[in-house]
Amino acid sequence: MGDIDAALRMPMRPLGNTGLEVSVLGFGASPLGGAFGAINEAAGIDAVHHAFRRGINFFDTSPYYGLTKSETVLGRALRDLPRSEVVLSTKVGRYGVDPRDFDFSAARVTASVAESLERLQVPYIDIIQCHDIEFGNLDQIVQETLPALAALQSQGLVRHIGITGLPLEAFHYVLDRAPPGSVDVVLSYCHYCLNDTTLLGSLPYFRTKGVGVINASPLSMGLLTRGGPPDWHPAPPPLRSAAAAAADHAAARGWDISALGLGFSLRQPDVSSTLVGMFTREMVDENINTALRVLGSTEAAAEESQVLAEVADILAPVRNLTWPSGRPLPSQGQPGTQPADA
Repeated sequence: MGDIDAALRMPMRPLGNTGLEVSVLGFGASPLGGAFGAINEAAGIDAVHHAFRRGINFFDTSPYYGLTKSETVLGRALRDLPRSEVVLSTKVGRYGVDPRDFDFSAARVTASVAESLERLQVPYIDIIQCHDIEFGNLDQIVQETLPALAALQSQGLVRHIGITGLPLEAFHYVLDRAPPGSVDVVLSYCHYCLNDTTLLGSLPYFRTKGVGVINASPLSMGLLTRGGPPDWHPAPPPLRSAAAAAADHAAARGWDISALGLGFSLRQPDVSSTLVGMFTREMVDENINTALRVLGSTEAAAEESQVLAEVADILAPVRNLTWPSGRPLPSQGQPGTQPADA
């Protein structure tokens, strides 16, 4: 497939205690399922191949993305790549947009893994993750889902097990109750970006639990873009307004808020990989070039640092403002909401 100069390839970081080395920038495959509009499948497959050539080895998908389309397209792309050089992650438990479309039962997640293996055209999955656990029963996930996935792990069908979600408290609840070593990875989204850094408070805890950390949605599901978030975005109006003002200010200073946001997230050394949705070769190059620029120095250049400080001032009134997601935790009484598209 052609070689890429080593200087233009992604650096790697270890993923917790898994023994896996993952690219600092990961390929989020939700757009391959049409999450952000219709895609050209051939261009999507080419984007996967191009990302691999440039050193991205971590690819993340879910049967929920495009209602199995993302897995199917990614599987067609993976046929042409050496399986042992790819770290492949998919998910179980979420199968639609309605809260009733979550099923973390042992029978369903066992069948789900078999279905994903077939769509992805691989003999095993490197990381199988419980998708958006806050919409399930957390006690069921501890007592039923994780043991079912461990059984598949013992069969060699999955190598490592993870959990994903928005409320960090849900991770703590599961990790405090699951047997040590039964969860290898957590995937957090929208909690390490320019407007929200609450993930930092949990990083020492995750380290004590021996789990690797993946950060997704470094642009806060589109908030930190010039075009703004999609209509379905659950952010409250003050956060939307502040993010739009920050994007406008960055543009006036000659910077793209997305490049600033991605660079900010990638500089966090305790996050193994940051996932970004991509579906064209051009998007791959843009994101990789941003990553190589920011990772080529220990800190932001003076001009970029100044603009980041100005953006931080604009976002300060809404710092760490988030939105409710999922069921209330067993020890809490806050109401849940419809699931966001993450």
